[in-house]
Amino acid sequence: MRVSVIGGGVIDRETAATAREVGRELADRDHTVVCGGLGGVMEAVCEGAAEAGGDTIGIVPGPDREAANEYVDTAVATAMGNARNVLVVLNGDAAIAIDGSTGTLSEIGHALDFDRPVAGLDTHDIEGVAAVDSAAAAVDHVESAVGER
Repeated sequence: MRVSVIGGGVIDRETAATAREVGRELADRDHTVVCGGLGGVMEAVCEGAAEAGGDTIGIVPGPDREAANEYVDTAVATAMGNARNVLVVLNGDAAIAIDGSTGTLSEIGHALDFDRPVAGLDTHDIEGVAAVDSAAAAVDHVESAVGER
């Protein structure tokens, strides 16, 4: 399945390590990462997926696909700015939120609107987001939730 990974564009080392582990875990289970294609959580999750031989899709906010981070396999230019957040979650079967601020909050809202299961690692504590404590638990949650449909 495709899993949208959403989170902060500027993160600390601990959050980057968590995002890389999520990327590795998704790739190890043959899932494709969908993200916003830029830095922070987006780059770290793509790096982890790439290290494990996985596929990544980056839906970038601007008109230039070349703006995507170096670990994105398939870049999609939108020229939509933050409105592309809808496309990030719409193109996943589920979402994993890691850290993040208002952009991540908007993506969580869109994911819930589109009835996508959402697992959260150190992110917004809102109804509909399953708080988990590890990359494996996040992937377990979204696999289970999608499998129940």
